[in-house]
Amino acid sequence: MARTQSGGGMTGAPSMSEAMATAPADAPTHHEFDRIPVILRFKESVAMAETYGFSSTQGEVILQSQLMIPRGVKSKVLYIFMHPAATCEMLPMPIAMAQSGLHVLCAGSRYPKNDSALIMEKVAFDMGMHVREAREVWGYEKVILVGWSGGGSLSLFYQAQAESPTITHTPAGDLYDLTRARLPAADGVIFIAAHLSRAETLTGWMDPSVADELDPDRRLLELDIYDPQCPHQPHYDAEFVARFRQAQIERNRRISHWALETLERLRRGGVEMERGFVVHRTMCDVRWLDPQVEPNGRRANWCYLGDPRVVNNGPAGLARFSSLRSWLSQWSYDHSNVKGADNAARIHRTPVLQIENQADDAVPASHNPIIRAALATPDKEFVQIQGASHYYLGQPALMQKCLQHIQRWATRHAFVD
Repeated sequence: MARTQSGGGMTGAPSMSEAMATAPADAPTHHEFDRIPVILRFKESVAMAETYGFSSTQGEVILQSQLMIPRGVKSKVLYIFMHPAATCEMLPMPIAMAQSGLHVLCAGSRYPKNDSALIMEKVAFDMGMHVREAREVWGYEKVILVGWSGGGSLSLFYQAQAESPTITHTPAGDLYDLTRARLPAADGVIFIAAHLSRAETLTGWMDPSVADELDPDRRLLELDIYDPQCPHQPHYDAEFVARFRQAQIERNRRISHWALETLERLRRGGVEMERGFVVHRTMCDVRWLDPQVEPNGRRANWCYLGDPRVVNNGPAGLARFSSLRSWLSQWSYDHSNVKGADNAARIHRTPVLQIENQADDAVPASHNPIIRAALATPDKEFVQIQGASHYYLGQPALMQKCLQHIQRWATRHAFVD
């Protein structure tokens, strides 16, 4: 069992038991809330220390999270936001949900704000520790996973493994048995502004013009859409888009093949167990330059990080720094276990609310229909919010519309008190 530590967040923050006290009959619809820091600690044997630090080398995992508790509001339902590497406590949606009177946990994984060595199978285990803690220690009767952005595919992966576990090893071949983890299933899943998976999203953003991974300046002009001399310019024809997409997949596969070969060579050597590497130019997509490719309401010549021509070469792009094992677990198109449609098809008995932001500048327009078609549960609801961008920046009315859909769905399923 994990050990939980909590402390005061805002001035005068209540304890967990105090935070769950009975709400007054005339409680307002807009609630002030308290942020309560939470630390979960649990022992885990270390087969391979993929990161430096106490939590990986000494056999103890430490998870740092934050509860958002509306003041004076009782609830036996907890909504959990969790992203593989990012922290969620400052996102607009969890704040809005707490202000509406819902109890929210922004749960952290063992890889906060650093995905260079992240193993998705271990993140799923971390999520299970949060769900178990919420029920067995904090006393919540129902737990809902809110998968925002990269948390969407994580939530589907987790729930699929909780309903019917299959994973015994990571894609690198390391033993990590989720079939024996007894992951407690959540009572519902909200898939919101979310993509298919980290692996599929990265692949659709990889620059296929890179001819040499060790020298990113060596490029194939016919695929370098950011070069003014590229023979293909918007609007792109279907044949070029198909060729571009296939070249992206082939680049991902070349890196994955190299990662597997390198791991095998390191294992034979018996000393070096892991290796880090750089993946250049990972923010390149024909959709960002041509609004007619998978059209939605997004802004042209723009992505959620800014000008794609700039961020493609920047030091902070997606998957820029990785380890061999991490690449195979979270970024490999063929080897990652967290591909969204595969896991959606294995969720058979959990209610799912799927919300697509129609002007999303991070999630491709093709992703949500794939998830919608793949979900096996008969209790699924799909909502599209016209004009909504990924983070609802400057769109408070659209964010409130999203919140209203969540509240109505929660009421129908008795996920509110």
